[in-house]
Amino acid sequence: MAQVGQQAKSAPFKVYTQRDLDRIEQLSRLSPEARFEMRVVSSVLPFRVNQYVIDELIDWKHVPEDPIFQLTFPQRGMLAPAHYDRVAALLRGGADKDEIARAVDEIRQELNPHPADQMEMNMPRDEEGHRLDGIQHKYRETVLFFPSQGQTCHSYCTFCFRWAQFVGDKELRIASSEAAVLHNYLRTHPEVTDVLFTGGDPMVMKTAHLKSYIEPLLAPEFDHIRTLRIGTKALTFWPQRFVSAEDADKLINLFEAVVESGKQLAIMAHYNHWKELDTEVAQAAIRRVRGTGAMIRAQGPLIAHINDDPAVWARLWQKEVELGIVPYYMFVERDTGARNYFEVPLVRAWEIYREAMQSVSGLARTARGPSMSASPGKVEIQGVTEVAGEKVIALRFIQGRNPDWVQRPFFAKYDDQATWLDHLRPAFGEEKWFWEDEYATIREDKLAN
Repeated sequence: MAQVGQQAKSAPFKVYTQRDLDRIEQLSRLSPEARFEMRVVSSVLPFRVNQYVIDELIDWKHVPEDPIFQLTFPQRGMLAPAHYDRVAALLRGGADKDEIARAVDEIRQELNPHPADQMEMNMPRDEEGHRLDGIQHKYRETVLFFPSQGQTCHSYCTFCFRWAQFVGDKELRIASSEAAVLHNYLRTHPEVTDVLFTGGDPMVMKTAHLKSYIEPLLAPEFDHIRTLRIGTKALTFWPQRFVSAEDADKLINLFEAVVESGKQLAIMAHYNHWKELDTEVAQAAIRRVRGTGAMIRAQGPLIAHINDDPAVWARLWQKEVELGIVPYYMFVERDTGARNYFEVPLVRAWEIYREAMQSVSGLARTARGPSMSASPGKVEIQGVTEVAGEKVIALRFIQGRNPDWVQRPFFAKYDDQATWLDHLRPAFGEEKWFWEDEYATIREDKLAN
């Protein structure tokens, strides 16, 4: 088992939510108006931060521009002006909780709480036709599982596309506490090779809970499951989880057991900025996880105000490689929540990706992207070029609802303002994308069921 140095010893985990904003000492340096703006925004979008992030990752001399501050603390621009003004007026006027709650609920419904048809098209059903809450099966080989004990995070990212998981509305939440539901589903789907535990963040769970989901999958009846993935931000937001938490050793033992079983264990780590990798405890956590034989792959979206700079991405990828992490994905900010504050035009996203790639060695060029996780599939922006005298954006599917779409190139009219797939139009006078009719049929069948 990997050893941990003295620098990795942790202070107790201490978290702050909206009701604790006035208790965060560093915020007293901001103006009363700035603090009120945070209160307004956090009435609509979830806010949660912990002491480690506040003390170790944010440079308070450069607030509000500091990227980790932008990553974790509410900003006025995250709400549309009309939405902001509506909530601000209610708070200033002393409205009762029910009136505020009704307004907030209406605003949330306008923010596309579940993008890419994830509630309608990704959730499978059992033999009796009942929807299996807590499971998503969008791509043939991969199943996502949302353990109910892991549906929060050590801190929340302000741009999070799963923000609806965290606002307390059970109708918006995806989760399951039934390990048997997952295991029974996998028994009847031998085409599945990968299971991704996601959230929220599964690393907020006690190891005993995580073990109850994972350990049965090591049995021979699940030999078709070759890879277990765990999506997590804990290596950034609470690296002590892996080195000095009460059951950190049990967690490491579980990782070792997965690897020793012959399955691949992939920690899908979410990183947005190189600053997240700079602390001693973060690096100690990475070393300890890698010491189990698990692979750490890094992914994250390209987002305005945080990392819309090729130098940031180049430094991030270089640092990841130095620490033994594999750069995996650069995503496009999804069309949900505070998208208008964080989104970057697709053409600019590709330019940032290209310039960053030009600045790193081949080992750091494993990151795919910029990639949109849209309803038809994961669509990669491959570049801007000219074909038959027309300036176009070249695209391809990395993943698709129909595997036959994967790796097929297609082209969109050049549009330097588009920020999502549905903003683009086919090039060369075509009326539809090559996949559009088939996707419409797939969607119709899914919604009918």
